[in-house]
Amino acid sequence: MANLRAGLIGLGMMGRHHARVLSSLPGVDLVAVADAAGDPHKVAGSRPLLGSVEELIAVGIDYCLVAVPTAFHEPVGMALAEAGVHAMIEKPLAQNIEGAQRLADAFAAKGLVGAVGHIERYNPALQQARARIESGELGQVFQITTRRQGPFPARIADVGVVKDLATHDIDLTAWVAQQPYQAVSARTAHRSGRPHEDLVAITGILADGTVTNHLVNWLSPLKERVTIITGEKGAFVADTLTADLTFYANGLIATTWDDVARFRGVSEGDVLRFAIAKPEPLRVEHENFRDAILGKEADIVTMEQGLRTVVVAEAAIESARTGATVSVA
Repeated sequence: MANLRAGLIGLGMMGRHHARVLSSLPGVDLVAVADAAGDPHKVAGSRPLLGSVEELIAVGIDYCLVAVPTAFHEPVGMALAEAGVHAMIEKPLAQNIEGAQRLADAFAAKGLVGAVGHIERYNPALQQARARIESGELGQVFQITTRRQGPFPARIADVGVVKDLATHDIDLTAWVAQQPYQAVSARTAHRSGRPHEDLVAITGILADGTVTNHLVNWLSPLKERVTIITGEKGAFVADTLTADLTFYANGLIATTWDDVARFRGVSEGDVLRFAIAKPEPLRVEHENFRDAILGKEADIVTMEQGLRTVVVAEAAIESARTGATVSVA
């Protein structure tokens, strides 16, 4: 069987990493790249360097990775759908709900494989956490908490921290819990003089009653990517910077020191950091998208799921604007 012919549009900070993976992905040939602003990271090599999605389509491609700024996700994606080209679009799917809906509808109408690049789903720590939750190791999930903070990414100009960073947490939380969001309440702040928010605190509830909260900013010199999943048997702590997953078990030994027992509530049990395989998340993401196009079993972030994440993100922004809890059920 001939290799799939892939194209890449958008050669910025993420585009260069997509180019690296696509260049070595079995069963795929990266045949051309495109960016109206040129090739700042010199990833084209001997491949044609084009200026538009139309030129890329004309080369003859089976699928395309879209890593352009968020404002261009919809027009680029719609052109690919119209041409019958499968596509994975970097997160968020689109700049607003209406654009995300149009993209999801267009790819579905054409029978194309459309995916969204929510890469955190493919982090080994979160993959392990979800598998272990599904097998019952945590029991009922009570709460999912995430912290995502670090310095400002110079690559971002057209969206705020909610749509750029918090969408990771919204997607991974719903995916890990296998439950949609029901409502969110949020507060944001503007501290850097930009038109978009720099930090957000989001509290939410999932359809099964799981409570969620997400602290996200790009104002901190401390880079942190942590997900804490608390359940009836203990807590999983996933550090997606190191891809480590640690389990804090509830204690089975009764605490006889009354003062400590009253203070702690749940007693502390064993602490176990799992030894797990750590493949690169971006490569796993690409492998799954390739397999989906080939009709094989694959786990991709569908455009419908990407749309749902945009709905929740916009609800958080609306909540911050009005001070009210916003339903997304």
